[in-house]
Amino acid sequence: MTKSPLASWRASFLTGLVVVLPGVITLAVVKWVFVSISSFTDLLLFFLPHEWTHEKSTGLMYWYWSLAALLLAIFMVSLVGFAARYYIGIKLIAWLDATMLRVPLLNKIYGTIKQVNEAFSTGQKTAFKTVVLVEFPSPGSRSVGFVTSDHNELAASPTGEKLVNVFIPTTPNPTSGFLIIVPASKVTKLDMSVPEGIKYIISLGALSPELPPAATAQKPRWHEEDGD
Repeated sequence: MTKSPLASWRASFLTGLVVVLPGVITLAVVKWVFVSISSFTDLLLFFLPHEWTHEKSTGLMYWYWSLAALLLAIFMVSLVGFAARYYIGIKLIAWLDATMLRVPLLNKIYGTIKQVNEAFSTGQKTAFKTVVLVEFPSPGSRSVGFVTSDHNELAASPTGEKLVNVFIPTTPNPTSGFLIIVPASKVTKLDMSVPEGIKYIISLGALSPELPPAATAQKPRWHEEDGD
């Protein structure tokens, strides 16, 4: 049966949409990230005349100056990282940390962000211990989380059962989320590393390690594996 011109066009359009959409979304995300970051890095070029860097009609900075500011920011961050590897840099950073933590109000914000940043740093071995699966946010639902501590001292189980702290990140931005305290028997360990778990969350579940189906379905409970 011959397709009508409208049906043929619709099939071609849908096929083209499937081909083009990933590239369009990727470019849109890159543009959004660039604009968001440049809103801060553009400030690094404060020493240049405004008429050099900004359009007269819109008042916006030229994209190539924004790119130059971003490259300058990358260079400065790299310079800080280089200095942090040596004694003087370590002492200077420690002094700045101590100063920020003494300022009222700022110390709360800075301290919280610093702890979250350290938690997601690959160099930290104790921030996120294990990738787990828990029942959250409602019965029957499952969420991927990270055990932050298996010795909770702020809450006690009525039955005397061991409690663990689990951080449930949001996606695709894992720097915010929920801290829940659950019985160890309700926590199931997953056979993936912490970096793999973070990658899984950031990718909206699209990137996950290839696990044997049987092993995934029959992973031992937290308390069973630890012998509690």
